[in-house]
Order: sequence, then C-alpha cells, then structure tokens
Amino acid sequence: MATLSLKPGSRFAVPDWHTNSDLISTNAERQRSASHDIRQEARMLRNETNNKDFQTHWDEQDNRTRLSDRIDDVDKWKQVLDKCLYEVDAEIDALNQALNKKIKDEAERALQAKNVPLDVAVESLTYRERRRDIDLVMDPVEAELHKEVEVIEAVRKALQQKISEAFEQLCLLQETRQQLNWDHRCKVETIEIDRTCLSLNKNSPNISLKPDPKRVPSGTTTPLEWEQYSQYNKERAEAEIRGSTQLREAIALTIAQTYNELEAQRVAVEFAFRKRIREFEKAHNELKWQEKNTKEEIEEMEEDIRRLEADLKDKRGPLKLAHTRLETRTFRPNMELCRDQAQYGLTDEVHQLEGTIAALKQKLAQSQDALDALYKHLARIEADIKTKENSLSLDNRCLDVRRKLTVPAEKYVASLDTFNRTTNRNLSPLKSHQLELA
Repeated sequence: MATLSLKPGSRFAVPDWHTNSDLISTNAERQRSASHDIRQEARMLRNETNNKDFQTHWDEQDNRTRLSDRIDDVDKWKQVLDKCLYEVDAEIDALNQALNKKIKDEAERALQAKNVPLDVAVESLTYRERRRDIDLVMDPVEAELHKEVEVIEAVRKALQQKISEAFEQLCLLQETRQQLNWDHRCKVETIEIDRTCLSLNKNSPNISLKPDPKRVPSGTTTPLEWEQYSQYNKERAEAEIRGSTQLREAIALTIAQTYNELEAQRVAVEFAFRKRIREFEKAHNELKWQEKNTKEEIEEMEEDIRRLEADLKDKRGPLKLAHTRLETRTFRPNMELCRDQAQYGLTDEVHQLEGTIAALKQKLAQSQDALDALYKHLARIEADIKTKENSLSLDNRCLDVRRKLTVPAEKYVASLDTFNRTTNRNLSPLKSHQLELA
C-alpha cells in the first residue's frame, strides 16, 4: 500500500493566513493615504510659493525705494560736506594771511616776562624751607606762595597754549579738511555702490549666489552713528573756523587777564607776608616777656627751695633730741618704766616732727620738680625765640627778594647779603625808601 510523504517545514494555521492577508491590505491603504496627503501638501506649497512671487516683487520694489532714499540722504550729506570743505579752504587762506609775526612776538614777550615772578616765588619758598621746628608750618604765606606759583604756571600755560594755537590752528584746519575730504570720498563711493545696486535686476548678467550674504560685516555702524559721524565732522569744521577767527582777540585778552591775575596775587602774597611778620613779631615779644617772667620765677623758686632745705635742716635737731630722750627713758628700772605724761608728750612731739619733716620733704620734692619744669620750659622758650628770630629774618628776606617784582632790574639792590644774611648798610636813601614802600 502506497504512503503520502510530507514535506518537512513549519506549518501555519488558517487564522495566521487570514491575518497576513488583512495586514498587507491595511498597510497598502495606509501607504496610499500618506502618499495622497504628501501630494496635497506639495500642491498647496507650490500654490503658496507662486503667490509669494508677488510678495517678492513688492519687496524688491520697496528695497529699490529704500536704496533710492538712501542715495538721496548720502547725497545731501555730501553736499553739506562740499560746503564745509569750501569754507575750510577759505578759512585756511584767510588764516595764512592774518596770522602775522606781530601776534607771535607780543605773546612770546608776555610769556618771557612771567619768568621773574616764578623765580621770585620759588626763591621765597626755598628760603622759607629753612624755618625750623614748630615754625615750619603751612601758614597763609606759604599757601599764597604756592597759589602764586600755581597762578604763574597757569598763566604760562595759558600763554603757551595761545602761542601754540597760533601755530597749530593751521594744522587743525588741515586735519579737519582731511577728515572732511575722507568722509566726502566715502560718501561718493557709497553713492556709486548704491546706484550700482539700484541698477541691478533679476535678469542682470552679473548677479550670483553668495556665501552667507546675511552676515553683518565687522565695523558695521547704525544709521544714528553714521549721521552722528558726519554731523561731528561738520560741527568740528565749523568750530575750527570759529576758533581761527577768534584767535587774535583771545591772545590779547589772555595777556591782559594774566597780568591782572599776577598783580592781584602779588598783592595778596605781600599782604600775607606782612601779616605773618607782624604775627612773628608779636609772638617773639610774647616769648621775650615769658622768658623774663620765667627767669624771675626760677629765682624765686630757687630761693624758696633754699628756705625749705634750711627749715628741713632746722627740724633735724629737735627730732634728734626727742628720739634721744625716748631712747634714754627706756633704761628706767623696774616699775619706773612707766608710760607717763612725759612719755606721751615725747611721742607726740616725734609724731609732729616726723609729719612736719615729711611735709617739708614732699614740698621740697614738688619744688624741685617745678624748678626742673621751669628750666625745661625756659630752654624751650629760648629755643622758640631763636626759631622765631630765624623765621622773621627769612620772611623779611623774602619780602626784600620780592622787590624785584616792582623795582626795575637795573635799580634793584638786595638789602640783605645773600651769604651771611647781614643787612646792607650802604643803601642809598632812595633805596631805603623803596624798601619801606615794598
């Protein structure tokens, strides 16, 4: 009998077969639905991009208008700069003709005249550095002298500045012209570039895609900064033009002002010197009076100390007597060693004498301390007197030196010897009168 052989392999159930067929059908329908959705979205996108062609056209027109407006703005500033350049050129020519040698010589003479006041002020400050001890103070005289030096330096600086301005004004105008010319050239080049951009369209042969066209180049400025830059150049040119026209009047005014300032400060310094000298004289006289009184007090204190020592010496005899009596009475025999009235009296006498001697010694020590303090203070007074005399001599010397500011150089003769600080006895009556007036 024949048998049916079975092919080896896995066998699926009927439900598995139906499930597989349903899965294939479902996946096919889902894939077709997804494909349909994509096709619809693609059609919508194409319609939208076609509609945006109109937006692109209007954007291009708007940007064309913006470029045209920008060209007008730049051209307006270019015309302003043209006008400024013309005015600067005209001012340079005028300044070349107006800046003559007379102004320079007048300012330089005024500057040279400030050397003597500065030397005098520095010399006075140097003399006053020789003050000693407590007199080396920042007094009103020193403050006024420092102020005078500051005023002279400020005057010299102001005059030097005006002289420098007289020679540098042309350089400043040239620098301003270069800045204006640079700004003008940049604007001309910008107008050309923007006009080239304005002439392009989508059919131009020299257009192409560029790498990262939306990047912001380094050094890019804002419209406000751009306008401020040109405004600054314009205002600077106008300021330099005004400065050059006012330069000669400013030099003359500065010379007059500096003279008045120096004269006012000279009067203030000399007033402070005289006031300070009066204070030194008053302090010197007060110290002399204190020295006299202190010496008298020392003499009286020394006499009182001698009297205290004598009194103290006088009390030693009675004390020795009382001690001896008390010690001798200790040898009384037996019942005779009695604390009688004599014993009490001697004991009280010893107490009183010891108290008196202690008080005298204490007062003597206090007197000695007071005498030492008086001697120390007298030494301090004498040292301060010498200090005041030195300071008074220095300030009088400074006042004498300051006569250079009012006495012509050919007539000036120092009233104090530079080396030994002695008074010049050979002054004529006229010189002495001038010294008193100074």
